[in-house]
Amino acid sequence: MSAISRVAVFTGSAPGADPEYVRSAIAVGSALATAGIGLVYGGGNVGLMGAVASAGREAGGEVVGVIPNALVDKEIAHDDLTRLEVVADMHERKHRMAELSDAFVMLPGGIGTLEEFFEAWTWQQLGIHRKPIAVYDVNGFWDPLVAMLDRLVAEGFVAPHFRDSLIRASDPAQLLDELAAWQPPAPKWDDPTGTLESR
Repeated sequence: MSAISRVAVFTGSAPGADPEYVRSAIAVGSALATAGIGLVYGGGNVGLMGAVASAGREAGGEVVGVIPNALVDKEIAHDDLTRLEVVADMHERKHRMAELSDAFVMLPGGIGTLEEFFEAWTWQQLGIHRKPIAVYDVNGFWDPLVAMLDRLVAEGFVAPHFRDSLIRASDPAQLLDELAAWQPPAPKWDDPTGTLESR
């Protein structure tokens, strides 16, 4: 695995019910910055999105926000970033975040967070990218999701090596270590034409 210069973080635009979610977002943002790793995220200044971005900036890190034009006001675009890119729509947002990043990390969040995570993981399985994906757990928040992923493997819908390649971490040091040590799984399909080469 090549060196990671930027990580895309998927997380909620709400703070969540447990104060530990905000504390964990701050810890991840600070740890990335301290390690010299840039942060790419959805560009908002609300909820866990705002917490992880502000922590990264306060620790002296590069923080790049990517936000659709329609959400600039609704998600209150962060005004203290290294760079804020305003894009046309949600599809362009996800594509641009993937272009800018060498890895993906999902913190607690809602439907949008899950959607971003599953699309990135699907792209990895198809060979569209060969970048690590991590689930960052806080007090067992992702236990039900992980149980469902294990069920998908048990029922023959996900190959075990894809499930094994998914990082699950619960503290920043572990997250950084596992991202650095990660090796890409073989893609689901052969790609003789090269149309699925990494972005």
